[in-house]
Amino acid sequence: MSSQSGMLKSSIGRKVAMALSALFLILFLIQHFTINVTSVFSAETFNELSHFMGTNPLVQFVLQPVLMFGVAFHFIMGFILTARNNRAREVKYVRYNGAAHSSWMSRNMIWSGLFILFFLGFHFYDFWFPEINYKYIQMNPEDPTRYYHEVVEMFHNPIRVIVYVLAFIFLALHLLHGFQSSFQSLGARHPKYTPAIQNFGKFYAIFIPAGFIFIAVYHYINSL
Repeated sequence: MSSQSGMLKSSIGRKVAMALSALFLILFLIQHFTINVTSVFSAETFNELSHFMGTNPLVQFVLQPVLMFGVAFHFIMGFILTARNNRAREVKYVRYNGAAHSSWMSRNMIWSGLFILFFLGFHFYDFWFPEINYKYIQMNPEDPTRYYHEVVEMFHNPIRVIVYVLAFIFLALHLLHGFQSSFQSLGARHPKYTPAIQNFGKFYAIFIPAGFIFIAVYHYINSL
């Protein structure tokens, strides 16, 4: 326990921990997108997958808490690293020009992260809280066919769709820097493999958010 806390007290340790939490969330996004995109092609498949995820004890009581911890840890570490980096740059006799040493996306990770954090609260309000209310407060019987209808109803509201579109644009901006930065923090730098990681990171950062945007817009248009 002391060695873990000691690691988090060092700059390198915090960056490694941040990178590992980022890669964990990147993997989660793939799984989340894979399930959600089935709602475009098959209501039955989407209902089956959603019902499994929503009723499986391992998912609900083990993986879901791990995910929530991972999200909270990632944002907390992000705020800590940003605060420490800003303090390190406050050296009166050195004029730090951030634009000359970093990309716009890297300098604004905290702002894209804050918008994503706001969206997560909105997303929880939209889906997670109603799910908790349905299962544990109202104690309704299981209905394996309800999930598709709930998603369609959610995206009938154009304001909600706009919020989702903006959120995933910010997610794309966040990932365009964060994906390859995570691998760099873990020491994955090699003349042969780094370009491939960077290219895949750009593809992922565009494809996954664009896919989520497509799902929201598709259900909105389909409900008109």
